[in-house]
Amino acid sequence: MDPLRVGISVGDVNGIGPEVIVKALSRNGVLDLVTPVIYATPEVFSAYTTETDSFEFTEIDGAETAEDGAVSLIVCWEEPIEYSPGQPTQAGGRVAARSLERAVEDLRAGRLDALVTAPINKSVMPRDAFPFPGHTEMLTSRLEADESLMFLVADDLRVGVVTNHIPVSRIASEVTHEKILAKLKIMDHSLRADFGIVKPLIGVLALNPHAGDEGRIGDEDDKVVRPAIEAAKQTGIMAMGPYPADGFFGSGKFQKFDAVLAMYHDQGLVPFKALSFGKGVNFTAGLPAIRTSPDHGTAYDLVGQDKASPDSFLAALFLARETYLNRERYLEDTANPLESRMHLVYKRKPLAGGSGKGGRGKR
Repeated sequence: MDPLRVGISVGDVNGIGPEVIVKALSRNGVLDLVTPVIYATPEVFSAYTTETDSFEFTEIDGAETAEDGAVSLIVCWEEPIEYSPGQPTQAGGRVAARSLERAVEDLRAGRLDALVTAPINKSVMPRDAFPFPGHTEMLTSRLEADESLMFLVADDLRVGVVTNHIPVSRIASEVTHEKILAKLKIMDHSLRADFGIVKPLIGVLALNPHAGDEGRIGDEDDKVVRPAIEAAKQTGIMAMGPYPADGFFGSGKFQKFDAVLAMYHDQGLVPFKALSFGKGVNFTAGLPAIRTSPDHGTAYDLVGQDKASPDSFLAALFLARETYLNRERYLEDTANPLESRMHLVYKRKPLAGGSGKGGRGKR
């Protein structure tokens, strides 16, 4: 298997993104597994003099010309940018948006096998160029997916959420039967196709404390969540619940499941990060292409101190490769002979609207 061609959006240039990218790509053996294409400008890395002394990259004009065994960089802006390490700035948000847009364009066009996104600060992202609550929503829109799933992964712990980046005041109204069922279908398919689990078992968390306590603390779990789980079972999905979130994680019951579906962002991400922070990966399930990211943010307070760990970013790189290969294998294994042959010919075809040449043709 050739190294996977992985695009890397640089994220907020004033955060720890550039530092963890340098540290991760400088690790021995990484370039044997991935061919990284960074979307930035050389000046982004000039502040990291200790690391960049041995961090070499080649500027290229297009992702399709990236060479295996080397780090490539596509220049995304020419004008001078005032960098403010450790501080959120509008300029930092603009270049983060430009890097991401260019990387997603190449992913969409089939010039990349996968995308790893470094962290952004959504508060400084330009609204005209990035009118989204976060990466997940942006990728879902740009790659024209009907629905996606924010899926946090660390070893055997996998947690997805029904609602993403919305205010707490809107959660109950947006946790619907249809949305829960849709997320369960995406999760089940991703576990099979992207993670190679033949018969996944999914635990579903309750919306209310104590799963509503028989209606004393809300009736959504009885009227919405439980019927959605039963509907999922009718389609062949092995889902169980709803379970009260505190006892589910506190007792270790989560370890009996291949994945967990939480109802809202913090219900799933708080226990996930408490159990695995620094090792987790944010994987966007349901997309027609592979996208991962580290489980941490911009961490302005760590910039310039050489304290930022690259472990989560490395895990994101490795998971991108693993899920790509699993998905390729799944597509070939589940296709009939004629479809399998057509897949081998067209699997690198650009997504609708893309303009790429369809990859390297080595696979």
